Amino acid sequence: MMRLRIEHTTGFAYQGDVGASYNEARMLPISTDSQFVLSSQLDIDPSTSVNYYLDYFGTRVAAFDVLAGHRSLEITARSLVEVRPRPLEFPELSWERLAAESVRSIGTVEMLGQSTRTSPHPEVAELARDIAARHDEPARAALEIATAVGDAMEYMHGITGVHSTGAEAWVERKGVCQDITHITLGALREVGIPARYVSGYLHPQPDAEVGVPVTGESHAWVEWFSGGWQGFDPTNNAEIGDRHVLVGRGRDYNDIPPLRGVYAGPFKSNLHVKVTITREA
Repeated sequence: MMRLRIEHTTGFAYQGDVGASYNEARMLPISTDSQFVLSSQLDIDPSTSVNYYLDYFGTRVAAFDVLAGHRSLEITARSLVEVRPRPLEFPELSWERLAAESVRSIGTVEMLGQSTRTSPHPEVAELARDIAARHDEPARAALEIATAVGDAMEYMHGITGVHSTGAEAWVERKGVCQDITHITLGALREVGIPARYVSGYLHPQPDAEVGVPVTGESHAWVEWFSGGWQGFDPTNNAEIGDRHVLVGRGRDYNDIPPLRGVYAGPFKSNLHVKVTITREA
């Protein structure tokens, strides 16, 4: 088990005064069966009131408006979380049984459909079908599919953008965790395995020293349904361990961006992001 302190600062700098802005932040972790939130808070500058709620997918959302004129907006989320590893399990479940169970719940049915971001490149679809055909159990197939995508992709910033699709990233065979996660979701859904996008944080150092802050970043991975939900990090080809902190889930990135908003004004805005993670225990 690890105890991690996370400080995530993000916001916008505007090229002039804006009249008002309306925003949603999804930056605070939630307690689950494998992580416990000891403390969390959101600081906003300019100061304003905040309305907290859980969205449709169970992600904690902070909704706030800044109605006075301002030239910048900065949000800092501070959290202290205890995290336990979530090792993979491989239940004895046939493809036929999975198909029957997947349509019994809206929570799994919604994670079967493709979106613009996850619709797989034909090569990815063929790869997924070939792997699935070799396995009698969907859970084993899911792991091989996710691992194959991770092996095929090179992690690299600057090749794709926040609006890129998984199919576009596959052509380049390069991208960031968001792209690799979208490709994996498309591959899993192609063969009838419900899969969802997970947004959170990852401490980058497996042997992190206690009390030493390091530069981190938001991270993304997948969860697939094979009788129960199982998580896997295809970017690092790793099981979900005590360095992964979950913030929220959705069908793809569009459901859980860390910060989303609109503002009144003719000026462009520049986004800035900084994440610091410290192992406390």
